[in-house]
Amino acid sequence: MTSRTYASPKRDAAAERTRQRLVRAAVKLMKSKAGPRSVSLDSVARAAGVSRLTVYNQFGSRRGLLEALFDDRARRGGMHRMAQIMSGPDPRAGLEQLIELFCDFWGSEQSTIACLLGAAGSDMELNEGILARNERRRRALSVLVSRMESLRGTPPQALADLVDVLFVLTGFAVFTELARAGRDRTAVCHLIKDLACAAVERCASPAAARRA
Repeated sequence: MTSRTYASPKRDAAAERTRQRLVRAAVKLMKSKAGPRSVSLDSVARAAGVSRLTVYNQFGSRRGLLEALFDDRARRGGMHRMAQIMSGPDPRAGLEQLIELFCDFWGSEQSTIACLLGAAGSDMELNEGILARNERRRRALSVLVSRMESLRGTPPQALADLVDVLFVLTGFAVFTELARAGRDRTAVCHLIKDLACAAVERCASPAAARRA
């Protein structure tokens, strides 16, 4: 007789509670004096009062643990809005909404992200995770740019240059530098939107001239 695996809502709920407990322990370690380098399967197990095997069963590896930590920060920072933004009918409006989304995220997670970036230079797994997530933002920008009617007929290299510019403008470093001058999140967001709009318009102008 073939054995069957039965789903248990109670078991699933308990596993999710354990997972969240472990993520909270990882976040606490990351924010400690030792920083992100202190986050490991062993250290999280000790902090959460569970066995290393429990942490391993949840995440599989330190990279998996870091990914779960990133996912938790993204969820708390409202990144679930990305899907709705990308499915919208107007890519120009989508670009503005994407800028708002990342300004909200960078602002709400500023200390955590600064901590992660500070440790990434000497932590290969951490650096790879950050780079992979940054590339998701680049791909989202590339999709929005490719859908803009005003850019139809623009040479591929010019579009690639525009995506790179938008990628820089929507990054954590630009947000932090603009906020450092005393601007609040709303002011920073407006400024980045203006710069992004100017970059799109500059790229669109030659394309419009060619179509004329």
